[in-house]
Amino acid sequence: MTKELEKYEEMTFEKIKHIDDNGNEYWYARELQQILGYKEWRYFSAVIEKAQVACSQSNNSINSNFGVNTKIVKTGVSSKAIIDYKLSRYACYLIVQNANPKYKNVALGQTYFAVQTRKMELTEEEYEKLSEDEKRLYRRKQTKDGNKILYRVAKEKGVKNFDKFTNAGYKGLYNGETANDIAKRKGLRYREDILDNMGSVELGANVFRISQTESLLEK
Repeated sequence: MTKELEKYEEMTFEKIKHIDDNGNEYWYARELQQILGYKEWRYFSAVIEKAQVACSQSNNSINSNFGVNTKIVKTGVSSKAIIDYKLSRYACYLIVQNANPKYKNVALGQTYFAVQTRKMELTEEEYEKLSEDEKRLYRRKQTKDGNKILYRVAKEKGVKNFDKFTNAGYKGLYNGETANDIAKRKGLRYREDILDNMGSVELGANVFRISQTESLLEK
């Protein structure tokens, strides 16, 4: 299961992820459909509708998370317009949660998100029972949530250059290395997130770095 989850994460969130001119990430619904194993759009569009309902019930904007993207495709000698969507990460999560787990990649996705989005803090005993992959996903969520809080506090305290601010944290933990230095050392591709390429122990160190920086800013 660990290897399968790693493959799912890379396949779903790296291979088919797109970045717009403003650096925002998004996914196309038609590409996600293929990844999850749905052969017919009519069945997948029904899943999208359920996900949109869940989005609305959570008081989140459907338009912001499920942007309609009409495409023109050739069918023989003629062309026709088809509906597609530009999905946010949250929209992908909702789609996976509402999809049919009989498809292997849907079941893997639901397992992945169940660990990634777990709200409660694990006790030490619970944490030790997790596999390395589950530990990594749990720590990755902690770094993501911690960074959100850290950047909010930093903004309130007057931080303007967030790239410099972030690199200062990495340099303190990695003996002077910046985010780019770490990415090069790990042999990552352009725009790959270094935090997505760390084990649970290394992520734990970054959770500590983030929490300590937040504490210093608050003081």
